[in-house]
Amino acid sequence: MKIDTALLVIDVQNGMFQEAYPVYDGNALLERIRGIIKKARACDTPVIYVQHNEDEGLVTNSPDWNIHPMVAPVGGDTIIQKFTPDSFHDTNLHTELVALGIRKIVLVGLQTDMCIDATCRRANELGYQVTVVKDCHSTWSQGNQSAIQIIEHYNDQFRSFAENLESSNIEFCYV
Repeated sequence: MKIDTALLVIDVQNGMFQEAYPVYDGNALLERIRGIIKKARACDTPVIYVQHNEDEGLVTNSPDWNIHPMVAPVGGDTIIQKFTPDSFHDTNLHTELVALGIRKIVLVGLQTDMCIDATCRRANELGYQVTVVKDCHSTWSQGNQSAIQIIEHYNDQFRSFAENLESSNIEFCYV
C-alpha cells in the first residue's frame, strides 16, 4: 500500500497547557490527539510535528517549548521548527512532504485561529488535500467570543476548502 497521507501535529507544546488561562478543553484535546496519533502509527502513516519558536512564551529549548509528553514524538518522527503561524513559511515542511510522496495531510493542534488556519490555507494553496480534525484543534476565548465559538466559526470556514471531520471518523488505513 502506498502511503500518501501524513498527520501534522501543530504546536502541541507544554506552554499551551500550563498557563493560568489554559487552552480550551486542553486535557480532552490531548486525549483526542493521542488517539489520532495512535491511528496514524497503526497504519504506518508519517506523523510530523511542527514546533513553534518565540522570544517569549515558547522560547526555544525551554520547558514550555517542548512537545507535550502525552503526544510526544518517537524515533523517526520528523519535527519541523517554525517561527510564524504558517507551518510552511521558511521551513522545510513542503520539502519533507514531497520527499515522502505526501498528497494528503490531516491537521491537529493549536491554535485554531492562528497556526491551524494559516497552515490549512497554505497547504490548500500548495495543492494538498487537507483534512482538519474538527475536535482536535483548540484556542482561547478572546474578546466577546468564547473559544468554542471561535472553533465553530473556523470549522465552518475550513469546510469551504478542506474536509472537516470528527476524530472518530478519521481513518488512515485503507483496503
